Amino acid sequence: MTDTNIAERIKQDISANPVVLYMKGTPVFPQCGFSSAVVQILSTLGVKFKGIDVLADPEIRQGIKEFSSWPTVPQLYVKGEFVGGCDIIREMYETGELQEYLSGAGVAAPAKA
Repeated sequence: MTDTNIAERIKQDISANPVVLYMKGTPVFPQCGFSSAVVQILSTLGVKFKGIDVLADPEIRQGIKEFSSWPTVPQLYVKGEFVGGCDIIREMYETGELQEYLSGAGVAAPAKA
């Protein structure tokens, strides 16, 4: 980790919010197709989540990659646990595994699409 303060910020965010998406852009205005795809999936399921724009903070952009040992953004965290990036989330959604995972974690997904 390049900076323990960055790691602490990330830990705080993922522990204070049930669902956190580290992404390029914001949930209202994603700045890449991969971030947009994950936002669309979460929105389709009716999942409330906190979006964190890595483009607005280069330290977070690098720090989240080191924190998770995952090289790309977006990154989805549920109840403090790293779930995956766009391809993993898309695959989990298509098979119904994401809905089961969210339900098992106690995260409301009112639209069981």
